[in-house]
Amino acid sequence: MSASFREAMSAFGFPAELVEHAQAAFEEVAPAWVQRDAAAMLIGAKVMRCFAEVGLNASHLAGTTGYGYHDVARDAYETLLARTMDAPAAFVRLQLVSGTHAIVAAVNALLGKSGRLCSLTGRPYDTLQLALVQPLLDERSAGERYTEVALLEGGGFDDYATTHALQKLPDVIFVQRSRGYAPRPALSIDDLDALIRKVRTHSPSSIVVVDNCYGEFVELREPTAVGADIVIGSLIKNPGGGLAPAGAYIAGNAALIDAIADKVFAPGLGRKVGPTLDTPRLLFAGLHRAPKVVAESLKIMDFAAALFARLGYPVNPKAGAPRYDIIQAIGLGNSAKLAAFTEGLQLMMPVNARAKPEPGPVPGYEDPVIMAAGSFICGSTMELSCDAPMRMPYEVYLQGGMDTTHGVIATMKAAERVTTRD
Repeated sequence: MSASFREAMSAFGFPAELVEHAQAAFEEVAPAWVQRDAAAMLIGAKVMRCFAEVGLNASHLAGTTGYGYHDVARDAYETLLARTMDAPAAFVRLQLVSGTHAIVAAVNALLGKSGRLCSLTGRPYDTLQLALVQPLLDERSAGERYTEVALLEGGGFDDYATTHALQKLPDVIFVQRSRGYAPRPALSIDDLDALIRKVRTHSPSSIVVVDNCYGEFVELREPTAVGADIVIGSLIKNPGGGLAPAGAYIAGNAALIDAIADKVFAPGLGRKVGPTLDTPRLLFAGLHRAPKVVAESLKIMDFAAALFARLGYPVNPKAGAPRYDIIQAIGLGNSAKLAAFTEGLQLMMPVNARAKPEPGPVPGYEDPVIMAAGSFICGSTMELSCDAPMRMPYEVYLQGGMDTTHGVIATMKAAERVTTRD
């Protein structure tokens, strides 16, 4: 590893001290990488079993146009996606343009005109605040229709506050699995299991909706395996395997899925419409490869954590620690270093490497956001990218990555730029 690593890095002219730190980071994460690959084999075997059970043939690789009636590819993909998500049913559409879109559509459908929503993982991330929470807060009955329970410092659940909130019997419980821009760890499936058990004890009629973005295929089980009613995510994150060109999924209880689909399209149309165009081949191939791609991302995050910790920056999670999503938070301390990190990462992107990241407005976010991205699928966070709101504590969120070579080199270029700002 040492000789080949140094030879590969020589083409980029990295400072010798940075190469030494990177080599030490490689050695530090080697045991964790073995564990990531072992987990990916188990998760991959689960996905392969689902493919074998569904029994695709060449006819499933062609899509439909227009209304999308009788789309056998869509039906087969929904069956596959549901099984990989440990769910009885799924609603997957290109017309759901993001995870946020799917979450807002699903939660609003389940709430109806007077339902009450409770977030048990604190205030949702910025775009959901604007699209989902704020409309409820703007109503006269704001205190009745929306409540939330802040997580404890470090990410634990406040048992007393959670129990108190559940005793009000909210109609829909929202749980955000990943950290978003919050300084807390992602939730494990065991965490979700304990939380959902509490929900069933104190508010058994509540519908539990889990934002599963960034968490798919990180663990062997998905949230529906431990009692979540609905899980939601984007196809241009983990389950798309870097190949899905667009779309999002909603999986879970079949009756709830049908109700959501009727609300998205129209009663009577529901899951019967929505063309797949020319995407089925990419959707199936991406799902097939997703477990291995997710494992590559986790390995890149391990390396980034080890490298930046050695450079003296706070990281969460730490290298080799249990991971429950594909995001790595790195505390850089000020806006100049956020800019330096994104500039360095952008230089190693396969697309738009010559672009210079600048902070700017992003729909749904109050603060300017700076990001680095150069993916083959526009907006794909399964491919390597990073973003950071220009606000305290000036953390950058590195995510995705489909092969370790690209992730390691790009992370080192980001580190090189950051260290020049010291």
